[in-house]
Amino acid sequence: MIPETKLSRLVDRFAAIEAELASGALGASYVKLSKEHAELAPVIETVRAYRSALRELGEAEVLANDSANDADLRALAEEERAALKERFARVERELQLRLLPKDTADSSSAILEVRAGTGGDEAALFAADLLRMYRRYGQLMGWRTEVLSLSDSDLGGIKEAIVEVAGRGAYAKLKFESGVHRVQRVPATEAGGRIHTSAATVAVLPEPEDVDVQVDEKDLKIDVFRASGAGGQHVNKTESAVRITHLPSGIVVAQQDEKSQHKNRAKALKILKAKLFEAERDRQASARAAERKGLVGSGDRSERIRTYNFPQGRVTDHRINLTLYKLDHILAGDELGAIVDALVSEDEASRLAALEFEPAA
Repeated sequence: MIPETKLSRLVDRFAAIEAELASGALGASYVKLSKEHAELAPVIETVRAYRSALRELGEAEVLANDSANDADLRALAEEERAALKERFARVERELQLRLLPKDTADSSSAILEVRAGTGGDEAALFAADLLRMYRRYGQLMGWRTEVLSLSDSDLGGIKEAIVEVAGRGAYAKLKFESGVHRVQRVPATEAGGRIHTSAATVAVLPEPEDVDVQVDEKDLKIDVFRASGAGGQHVNKTESAVRITHLPSGIVVAQQDEKSQHKNRAKALKILKAKLFEAERDRQASARAAERKGLVGSGDRSERIRTYNFPQGRVTDHRINLTLYKLDHILAGDELGAIVDALVSEDEASRLAALEFEPAA
């Protein structure tokens, strides 16, 4: 059973937020309260359903166990009690899941970084495949994706891409994609038909809102320079590329994809804020991060999280031992949700198992 005191605190907090919003909270306070209200609303709705199911189950228990009632009435009450037990169990589990400790960044949009790893041109082609997969998945989820930075390679691959995935809850879904992705296939350039193994890395950062990260202009060193690479006369004559150094942390972000210095600066600031936000999250969880690193190792290419095997048409996620023989549909983005949802469910189950609730009466 879930402690009633815990539920009462949540209901009281929700009522206090609604009262404060109704009183006319302004500015950053309004944004913060509105966000908390949106996060609590489905929890409170489930609390009400839980309390209702618990009350109805108790009433059915009384009727079924009251020897003063005739046999037919007790039989009807017993049938109702059985149905209410099933309903109560479903609602209780839903509420337990909603009460799990939340990653404060789960509701955020995401900054997705894809980089070619070991494997040369084939790794770059695989990185491009992953980028298309994520953009298609984002489209299916109703998110907006925008490429912030892209470094092409030969043969149509990419060395590195940074993409903004804008949509509520994007980070909660994509955060489990961080890690080394391995591909096993015959490269188009392989005359002998041999299978090669290549890798690409994916990093997913929560994109902070302005209220989450405040950047002081005096802490920034901003340099402008001429963009390099393709671009014709514009590249040679215009200092549109921007490099921002955050002096306190030493984080450096450069942008040159846009012809406008202003647009490059805006994109660079967006990436910088995401990196600062993630650095702060890591700092706050430094002890836990250190323990995790001790458990999972250094994170080199051998510590892959997922393998895409073309000869067998399968994708295997090694963290949850899930194998699906839908490689084409997964890489197309159409079936990536099956893996993402399985990872989210596994995470919820493991965190739920770690919680302690009162035993049922």
